Amino acid sequence: MASHRLLEALDVLPITPLRVADNAGGSYRSVMTDTLLHAVRRYADFHADANGTIATPIAGLTIARATAPGELQYAISHPLIALVVQGNKRVQTGTESFELSPGDSMLIAADLPTVSQVTRASAAAPYYSLVLDLDHAVIEQLVVDVNVALAGKSQPVAIEPTDPDVAATASRLMRLLESPTALAVLQGQLLREMHYWLLAGRHGPAIRNLGMAGSNVQRVSRAIAMIRADYARPLRIDCLAEAAGMSPSSLHQHFKAVTSLSPLQFQKQLRLIEARRKMLNEGASASTAAHSVGYESVPQFTREYGRMFGTPPTRDIRQAKLRSPAATERGPLSV
Repeated sequence: MASHRLLEALDVLPITPLRVADNAGGSYRSVMTDTLLHAVRRYADFHADANGTIATPIAGLTIARATAPGELQYAISHPLIALVVQGNKRVQTGTESFELSPGDSMLIAADLPTVSQVTRASAAAPYYSLVLDLDHAVIEQLVVDVNVALAGKSQPVAIEPTDPDVAATASRLMRLLESPTALAVLQGQLLREMHYWLLAGRHGPAIRNLGMAGSNVQRVSRAIAMIRADYARPLRIDCLAEAAGMSPSSLHQHFKAVTSLSPLQFQKQLRLIEARRKMLNEGASASTAAHSVGYESVPQFTREYGRMFGTPPTRDIRQAKLRSPAATERGPLSV
């Protein structure tokens, strides 16, 4: 049933088999457990909130925490890297489903719709992941400043074992949170260092595309930014294509290659995810939420909502609140 809902949510062909990162190497797991996990757990447990999302004073750095397997979470993710340090999570995007385990790092190198679910977590051993929003400006400067030889296929979503240098830098960032004075001085250079090791590591080819002026990923990103900024208005493909510096047919081709969706499908999923957030978080009625995200017809909204989330909007929100009285729909942070 859950798999069926995931397929309907993303309007895709049947998913490919799970890609599970190879985490052989006990010494590396030991480093993750003894160093990064300890630092993340200490900070996250102290600052935990009901939503399981812990912001830090470091720009773009967030911790995800869950003490039990969770419900499906729908989001449009920004480019980010997520380092899983404990527990397991399944993330579906496009035609692929990924299983995240301790020691994995998941790269999302484009604005993508995701459906995610914590699959292993408990009060004694919570799920933790350290999530860093990728900074386009830092990446662009590094691409100019550093001649990093990159090989391999660039993919907008990938799971790899976390590089040791990335894990070590993440541990230093976590330690920096314990020293406010040092934090103010050192966080900028440590974030730059983190981006450098990501660029030089297994995820390098996809990250490099984010920093290359004129790349197809950057052009599609401009179109995505326009959709996100004005998603409630009718879609103008000609305007999107002009902003991306592409013909309409070329934009459609590259947009689908990056996001697995057409621009219209992307806008539809963004509207429905935002409508669900408004109903779940703000108490909006189905009709109010529908009109606020650009639907003129509430019956059409109800039909499309049911296809994506598996049940009509009013029933879905009621069931979500019954399952968890403190339920909230997550924002961009989905891993």
